[in-house]
Amino acid sequence: MLIVSASIISLKLKTKLLKDVFMALKIVISHKTKYKYDRSVKLSPHIFRLRPAPHSRTPIESYSLKIKPENHFFNWQQDPFGNYLARVVFPDKTTELSIDVEIIADLKTINPFDFFVEESAEEFPFTYSENTKKELLPYLEVTEKGDLLKDFVASLDMTPRKTIYFLIDINRKIYEYLSYNIRMEPGVQTCEQTLQQRNGSCRDYAWLFVQALRHLGFGARFVSGYLVQLKSDEQSLDGPSGPAEDFTDLHAWAEVYLPGAGWIGFDATSGLLAGEGHIPLACTPSFESAAPVFGLSDICETEFEFENSVTRILESPRVTKPYTQEQWKAIDKLGNKVEKELQKNDVRLTMGGEPTFVSVDDMEGAEWNTDADGTHKRTLAADLSKRFLDKFSEGGFLHHAQGKWYPGEPLPRWSIELVWRKDGRKIWFNQNLLAALAPKTEIPENADILFLDKLTSYLGVSSEHILPTYEDAFLMMYEKGNMPIDYNPAEDKDSSIAEKKIAEILKNGTSKAVGYVLPLNKTEDKWFSSEWTFRRKHIYLTPGNSPVGLRLPLNSLEQKPAHEMFPIYEPDLFSKKKRLPSFRQVASKRYEDFQQNGIPTNMPNYFVRTAICSEIREGKLHLFLPPLDNAEFYLDLLASIEATAKELEIPVILEGYGIPHDNRIESMKITPDPGVIEVNVHPSLDWNQLKNTTFTIYEEAKKSRLGTEKFMLDGKHTGTGGGNHVTLGGVSPKDSPLLRKPSLLRSLLTFWQHHPGLSYLFSGSFVGPTSQAPRVDEARHDSLYELEIAFSQIPKDGEVPFWLTDRLFRHLLTDLTGNTHRAEFCIDKLYSPDSSTGRLGILELRGFDMPPHAQMSLLQNLLVRTLVSWFWKKPYEHNLVRWGTELHDKFLIEHFVKEDIKDIVNQLNKAGYKFEVDWFDPFFEFRFPLFGMVDINNIHLELRAGIEPWNVLGEEMTGGGTARYVDSSLERLQVKVSDFNQERYTLTCNGVKVQLKSTGTHAEYVAGIRYKAWNPYSALHPTIDVDTPLVFDIVDNWNKRSIGGCTYFVTHPGGRSYDTYPINSNEAESRRINRFWDFGHTQGEIKTKEEARKDKEAQEKELEENDKGIIRGIKKQGSSKKFNFKEIPINPEYPNTLDLRLKK
Repeated sequence: MLIVSASIISLKLKTKLLKDVFMALKIVISHKTKYKYDRSVKLSPHIFRLRPAPHSRTPIESYSLKIKPENHFFNWQQDPFGNYLARVVFPDKTTELSIDVEIIADLKTINPFDFFVEESAEEFPFTYSENTKKELLPYLEVTEKGDLLKDFVASLDMTPRKTIYFLIDINRKIYEYLSYNIRMEPGVQTCEQTLQQRNGSCRDYAWLFVQALRHLGFGARFVSGYLVQLKSDEQSLDGPSGPAEDFTDLHAWAEVYLPGAGWIGFDATSGLLAGEGHIPLACTPSFESAAPVFGLSDICETEFEFENSVTRILESPRVTKPYTQEQWKAIDKLGNKVEKELQKNDVRLTMGGEPTFVSVDDMEGAEWNTDADGTHKRTLAADLSKRFLDKFSEGGFLHHAQGKWYPGEPLPRWSIELVWRKDGRKIWFNQNLLAALAPKTEIPENADILFLDKLTSYLGVSSEHILPTYEDAFLMMYEKGNMPIDYNPAEDKDSSIAEKKIAEILKNGTSKAVGYVLPLNKTEDKWFSSEWTFRRKHIYLTPGNSPVGLRLPLNSLEQKPAHEMFPIYEPDLFSKKKRLPSFRQVASKRYEDFQQNGIPTNMPNYFVRTAICSEIREGKLHLFLPPLDNAEFYLDLLASIEATAKELEIPVILEGYGIPHDNRIESMKITPDPGVIEVNVHPSLDWNQLKNTTFTIYEEAKKSRLGTEKFMLDGKHTGTGGGNHVTLGGVSPKDSPLLRKPSLLRSLLTFWQHHPGLSYLFSGSFVGPTSQAPRVDEARHDSLYELEIAFSQIPKDGEVPFWLTDRLFRHLLTDLTGNTHRAEFCIDKLYSPDSSTGRLGILELRGFDMPPHAQMSLLQNLLVRTLVSWFWKKPYEHNLVRWGTELHDKFLIEHFVKEDIKDIVNQLNKAGYKFEVDWFDPFFEFRFPLFGMVDINNIHLELRAGIEPWNVLGEEMTGGGTARYVDSSLERLQVKVSDFNQERYTLTCNGVKVQLKSTGTHAEYVAGIRYKAWNPYSALHPTIDVDTPLVFDIVDNWNKRSIGGCTYFVTHPGGRSYDTYPINSNEAESRRINRFWDFGHTQGEIKTKEEARKDKEAQEKELEENDKGIIRGIKKQGSSKKFNFKEIPINPEYPNTLDLRLKK
């Protein structure tokens, strides 16, 4: 049996699908038709085919048909093909006939590729079985046999292949072969007319498709119906974005019968398969039987009018459109109000962040799932950096540097930094002199030595100290000697990075200089260089493929030189500094002085241990910048480099050490992280700047083909998986509100600890004590006790030393291992004693996951800004709550999180900040998506996803050493029922009673359910089997029977095993929808406790007799359709959660 993969088909054929998420979108289709006659006429009985067909896959919630003249006789009928017909008889003459249709439909996402094909029909060509041919007889009839049609069929590619691919090719060929036009005249063109004119309306496209397929032996039928197309929330990156406004009209398409799959819709007018926007009215063998209106009248002149419209009546928040215009205006208004309050109270708050993005084109690649680095990731990051440079920095520059190097990764990560001056003055004047931005330029072979030689003139130092660098020939000979005699790493695609580098060096030789080095540093407002000497006479680089600057043998330099040691100092970030000068003028003046006077005399004889390196790689000149003590020195060097590049007309790539931190300089970084690209956003001074920055980042990332949506195989929406950390600070460390008022950090910590909903509503998929941002009360049990002691040490009045906040909380805000970075509230950069780069006055909130829309990100930021403003005026000082197991019992399901958010909103409203609970709805839909709901005897049952902490398991041996797996086998969902009478009904899940808790609303109850979803290689409880699918029953205790229920599957109920991730949110939603059935209750009567006891005793007795070899005669078999449900005692630690692992 063929399982059609939507991802493979869509990607291979580049089928364009809409990118929006219609989680709950209900529409009203209004269709009005009017015939005006120039005289009073007699109408024959009319047939109206304007009611959605019974097999419509789009759920129809309501239908209305109004016909005038009102004096008529009306009968609903069905034709031989199952379509609805309205037969209307008009006894009186009339001057007007009007038909008004209104349909309320639920545009639930339908994946048109989600079907199975029988093995016999998987490959084209195939033949129907004899029985199927008899049943399809009307749909196999060939009624047109013209030469043009025969030629068209003969021109089709008949290469044997998957049947679905063959049909898609025909659908696409008709779409590309014909030109669409609007025809108002009734009827359908013959295929000969259509092919000769090479144009037609949707009716003509569909009929040509039907006849062409019948010539090939396929059963095909003509479909008339409504087409609904809605305006896309966002513009598409590829191809058309759909209609400019919501649209509906009568339409025609075709359906093909495939054994196993049934009737599959093909819309040749658009070249697509039929989806939720195709609502069939009539499906017939011939177009004559599908006409929407059929009837006769007396001879007269007729004026025809029609009107079609579609209106959205219900839209749940979705990630592409989280808020209405009115909601966003209210949010923006509150943001401006909070900003005025922050300014009035001199809080001096700045906010930055670390949003993360993934590729919209590659959901499968390792670099977009687990690996930190990759070729595609580097390409997109380079494009994104260029876009950001244009948007954020006037006269800024790009700096390419080595990033962090984590254990287990073969190479250090990279970093692209954008740097600009806050005063608006330019640092770099000509972007064409930055090789990453410049058009491709041929550079001289000796550009590396030529550049450094000229640069010395602009720096006022001697060029005699420039030295070449070489690969170590002796080491290479040694490494070559260690290789097997029959091994060539150049031909081995799987060879290691080191082996490939050795092969490259052996090919190019070791006698040619790799690059050049100029010892360089600055002090006392002058640049200095000095002579470097080595025992081996030349500079031989450390083996590797990193830039020259990272491979210098610095340990081989003289340890105790005769010259003076170069002075170093650490910059002071707390003192106020004067405005930065124009370093372009500084460099120009120094160059003129050097040309006239040469190298200054009477200079201190310093020994310099840092150097600038030049190297040609990949046809571009790379300059490795040395570590410098302050930003002024760095900008001076850049000005000299640009002047040199301009004179020599050689663009450069700046790499090496970055610019030292300075409050007069602004920067943002683009770095790789496992599975994502991370953007370290510069801090915003106010609400409007924060808005502009956030929207720009999301928009430019999208243009670079980077998105914010990622999906699991089952369709679960996970965000990017990389987080969206929020940073709080000030323009300078001394302005930071966290350092100026330590009670602010206490207030934030206490409020977050009081409201677990803040931790779990905005978090990623991985939560709990071993996550990357655990709550302060999720790890050590004594942490709250110690934290309260730290709170008591915060001075109430007077000046507070900046170091106090760090000293009080550094050892408490950590994870289980003591890692200060992996905490929900990270103070690594607040006032660290390590270095000046750790004393920035910054608090990082690491518990925020990456929201899929910029407006959602801004609401998170507004919430934090509001809390800062509130607690600055009135500190939030209360005792901490000992949640215990209640933390993971209640606050990992939607209901209790929403109750917590409601409490937060109420508190904010009382404090004067007009938040609304529905502003958080997009986060609930994103974090706790709806699985499905069903109504049974007025009882409403709803299933939603919950959160389950994943346990980090013990160490296990692997091929590469030891590893610790994460147990993701356990999942959780929420079940909520309303209008539920607990006296009469019982809710069960897989035969276990669900202990429901009242929500406080009459007859409404809720519970969480934990279940083992799958059996991974390594799990916490490997002997416990899976609990899926989950069958929910509403048991009527009075009538002793299940009156209905629903079924939730963890995987596709048809057995499909997805090989690829969903290509977009439409496919992801369809995968989720397919896993919920609003039927499937347990059959039979309930066994009483006495019956269950007797059955158990009988089974035990039978087993005992079988063991003894006793054989009984034939026993009378009673009804097998009986069931009993178990009742697990309520766990006092987790009273709100049913754990199916405990059933026996």
